[in-house]
Amino acid sequence: MANSRKIATVAAMGIGTTAMSAFAVLFGEGALARRAIGTTNERPPSPNGMYGDECVGELISCIVLGDSAAVGYGMTSADATPPGMVGLGLAHVLDCPVQITSFALVGAQTSDLDAQIDLGLDLDIKPDIALIVVGTNDVTHRVLPNESARRLEAAVRRLGDAGCEVVVATCPDLGTIAPLPQPLRSIARVWSRRLAAKQAVAALAGGGRAVSLGGLLGPIFASRADVMFGEDNFHPSETGYAHMVSVVIPSLAAAIRDKRTDATYATAASEPPRTESPRIMLPVAEAATQAAQHAGTELVQTGRWATLRRRRRTYDTVS
Repeated sequence: MANSRKIATVAAMGIGTTAMSAFAVLFGEGALARRAIGTTNERPPSPNGMYGDECVGELISCIVLGDSAAVGYGMTSADATPPGMVGLGLAHVLDCPVQITSFALVGAQTSDLDAQIDLGLDLDIKPDIALIVVGTNDVTHRVLPNESARRLEAAVRRLGDAGCEVVVATCPDLGTIAPLPQPLRSIARVWSRRLAAKQAVAALAGGGRAVSLGGLLGPIFASRADVMFGEDNFHPSETGYAHMVSVVIPSLAAAIRDKRTDATYATAASEPPRTESPRIMLPVAEAATQAAQHAGTELVQTGRWATLRRRRRTYDTVS
């Protein structure tokens, strides 16, 4: 029995040492990667404003929270940023004017969501829906997935308590980012997928929806890096951001429809063409793990179960 305990202790120490070694690698090479990628003080033009003001439906107020992927790092026009694309897309899909207000910041982590929400609620915007895109900086700054998930759940719940629907776009697979050297790239892949799964569970637990960006930075980004990535080879290009937004728009529209049962939304709204698989019911944790592997998978909680539905647009290649 003593030998068994000794073996277990040694094994636990080995696992702990391995984890700490990976953590040290992530710390050291993460700094190198950030220097290689570089930063800029330039920001895209503000996307805040009204989109589709010629539409006939009831006004939708949408706030955008998160990091550089939510900001649209590298873009030079408001309409080319994700918030601008969301405004244009939702207005088209729902035939409603959409007021976009973005509080996203380059470099933001999940821990920064509270401050962003403070701004939204303090301004008395009364948002109908929020899009959260966050997680990449949690990985590069070595924030434990469980801690990130806890903070995300609290943020989603806080927005829900304020009467706001929430869609979370989970962390993409960072193992495809060329500036990240090995072994950091492999560690980033495992870490980001683990975080994405935990984010999905947290979003559902907080009362929101989750859309997996999964392989969004996968094959299409790898095969067409010149088109899908921006100049720094880390952040998406305008085409890359459009690819991301095309995945989340259907879920944002569905959340609005579920919130507003008025016949106007039932008859006037039509989602962009997409290829869908049947809905799949799975335990929440299992559904989140599966969703983390596939871009455009939406999760909606139903009791102790989660409904899995593909939300990918029909066009998945770039000519």
